[in-house]
Amino acid sequence: MSNDAAIDIAIIGGGIIGICAAASLAEAGRRVTVFDRTGICEETSSGNAAAFAFSDVLPLAHKGMIRQLPKWLADPLGPLSIPPAYLPKLLPWLIRFWRAGAPEKYEASLAAQAGMMKLAEAEWMGLLDRSGTREMLREDGSLELHESEAEFRASLSGWAARARFGIGFRHVEGEELAALQPGLSPRFVKGTFVPGWKTVADPKLLGKAVWAYAQSKGARFERARIERIATNRDGAALTLAGGTTRQTRHLIIAAGAWSHLLAGQLGDRIPLETERGYNTTLPATAFDVKRMLIFSGHGFVITPLQTGLRVGGAVELGGIARPPNYNRSKALLQKAQRFLPGLDPSGGREWMGFRPSLPDSVPVIGLAPGSRSVVYAFGHGHLGLTQAAAAGRLIRDLVLGQTPPIDLAPFSPQRF
Repeated sequence: MSNDAAIDIAIIGGGIIGICAAASLAEAGRRVTVFDRTGICEETSSGNAAAFAFSDVLPLAHKGMIRQLPKWLADPLGPLSIPPAYLPKLLPWLIRFWRAGAPEKYEASLAAQAGMMKLAEAEWMGLLDRSGTREMLREDGSLELHESEAEFRASLSGWAARARFGIGFRHVEGEELAALQPGLSPRFVKGTFVPGWKTVADPKLLGKAVWAYAQSKGARFERARIERIATNRDGAALTLAGGTTRQTRHLIIAAGAWSHLLAGQLGDRIPLETERGYNTTLPATAFDVKRMLIFSGHGFVITPLQTGLRVGGAVELGGIARPPNYNRSKALLQKAQRFLPGLDPSGGREWMGFRPSLPDSVPVIGLAPGSRSVVYAFGHGHLGLTQAAAAGRLIRDLVLGQTPPIDLAPFSPQRF
């Protein structure tokens, strides 16, 4: 394609949101070009915990996180850390996050996420079937673990909220808990089993497989870093690193933790922050984990993958420029050894990724305020993989001018 040939639809971001948007638009017969600086599903979407967390409808500000903040922040390698030098920059976001936990905002956020999750599950099941990737789906449920009666009781209001939206679960203890995960430390006195929880064989492999399907429908990829964007009467102009410019009729910004920087070039201030997450992927032989284990009191999970055993999570609110602190992944692995006595910690591969997070835990999906040619789709936090197929469907509806299946007002870029 020559530099002056107009692109029909350009997507900035080759992560799972951009991939699913490309697949959905290509299925509709549109010509799509995805731009990414590294490749398809090579960055944050490659190393996540592999969950289709359709039951995870509680906004972060309501998951007991505010209550736990002082305790967590006191431990530099705990579930949540903030580098002291980054705190002044982070403070406005933290204030918004605290306000998002207000009771009057709870119902609206919960209803928005529940509607999004219902759509996400339906859209993912359809996309898995159409793309021939259904065999990568695992339906083993999840097991959330509690170390005390008090910790278990503190979780009950959240389970009651999920029950209102038809999410199934059962609380377990004793022999039933041991049967769901043999070899678990006796420190865990109760658990909650969610039978409908799903995971995927490996998030990177799934992303690349869905992309192969999008390619079969005509989507194409261009490796490039987008330095600048600007709107014009014909859509939008992209300036690539090196100075090349490209014109596109429609532009979708799905660049994860970098998206707000691009939106800022169009004059839109969106309070996106970066929850840096860490993990270690061990060989599959490290321990026989039956299903995803969720250690909510410690902010991490263990997921059995086709490609190994992934121990990861935690949150470091530290932006996109600081170097990784892999002591955090080592701390998670040490906890995993205490929680699963007999776990072999050798031969692991450490990783850090950037979760793009908004203070109310609800993503931005909508037209840019000043242009009908630009669609924003970012800020999914911990739920990018889970919500990607729904985001792809909603992006397609916005581009094609069709009525979306859910109300997009809660996801508006102008809500802040």
